[in-house]
Amino acid sequence: MDDARLTPNQASPRHVAIIMDGNGRWANARGLPRTLGHRQGAEAVRRCVAGALELQIPFITLFGFSSENWRRSTREVEDLMSLLRRYLQSEIAEFHKNGIRLRVIGDRERLPQDIVRLIADAEQRTAENQALDLVIAISYGGRQEIAATARRLAEAVAAGELDPEDIDEDSFAAGLLTAGIPDPDLVIRTSGEQRLSNFLLWQSAYSELFFVDKLWPDFDKSDLEAAVAEFRRRERRYGAAAESL
Repeated sequence: MDDARLTPNQASPRHVAIIMDGNGRWANARGLPRTLGHRQGAEAVRRCVAGALELQIPFITLFGFSSENWRRSTREVEDLMSLLRRYLQSEIAEFHKNGIRLRVIGDRERLPQDIVRLIADAEQRTAENQALDLVIAISYGGRQEIAATARRLAEAVAAGELDPEDIDEDSFAAGLLTAGIPDPDLVIRTSGEQRLSNFLLWQSAYSELFFVDKLWPDFDKSDLEAAVAEFRRRERRYGAAAESL
């Protein structure tokens, strides 16, 4: 596992993944439409990305819209798609200026075609940037990703293109949507909930988990710093005894 076997106070996370939870509850608590909660959540995204740049975190993945979120009301889904559309249109120039590379993972076939085109354009435009890799999971589900990868490997075996004996953890990971992106060292979830909710299930096998009571629209750089500080205090063993590391 390259040089990721860390002991306390030795290193900051290379990859932080965040389950951005609580937009709706934030709005409900204030008697506001859920749409306004999502808009405030977009502001929290801006603060988080700026904080990641300042903290020199190379990779950050944000869970923006899950495969299960399609079950929400048509109105809310349309509002979320509209917000995503505006975000892609308004932020890409700033991303490019700040050296941020944007990647989007998830099932694009369910997204409106104009959003698919905006994503492709943003990814191409920022492809060479190196200050920060910002990965946004949209229409994403961890179980679906694993099943799709297994299906592609099975098809390759059936076609005689792959020997079953050659399938191992590395070859499986290479078929995931996150191929080429390191596994998250730290997974943060806001709103006080303590579960992964079908997010990066394969990739988070050895991630440190950090749960924040704040709702996502209230999340800021200080919360990211607190999570990183807690990460640095932990000892990562990957199943080994401390004395063997």
